[in-house]
Amino acid sequence: MDTASPVIRLARADDDAFILDLCGRFVECELPAWRKRHECANGIRDDVQRHLEEEPAGSHLFVAEDDDGHSVGFLHLQTVTDHFTQAQNCHIADLAVAPGQDGKGFGSALLAFAEAWAKEHRCRHMTLAVFPANARAIGLYQHHGYGTDLLRMAKLVK
Repeated sequence: MDTASPVIRLARADDDAFILDLCGRFVECELPAWRKRHECANGIRDDVQRHLEEEPAGSHLFVAEDDDGHSVGFLHLQTVTDHFTQAQNCHIADLAVAPGQDGKGFGSALLAFAEAWAKEHRCRHMTLAVFPANARAIGLYQHHGYGTDLLRMAKLVK
């Protein structure tokens, strides 16, 4: 794996299409049996689009660019209150790397940026959610010291 040193900056209005196009990356893995791929993809895309349009407090979107100025990934951070301690945490709502850019260190660079941002904003923990079958993402997160905190379980109600 290469060690990428992308420029990471706040997202601008002209980044919206790039960011929204990457939302499909979140459902490229096997999904739980009760989840429908198109529903998940549409739900993620709609949520990201809402954050791009409304810019709610505590929601921050960033874009990573390679040395040539090409967008290679995005990061969506949210500040949230910890349920147990009431401390401020930083939640990685979305992190995606563009197709063809996997394994080049851009995901690691976005994670490092997120952690530095969280430290600067005095967050206690970093949190994120990932589909259990997304082995590539889980491997990346574990490599950077993330572990299971809570296990969210679900069942289809018939």
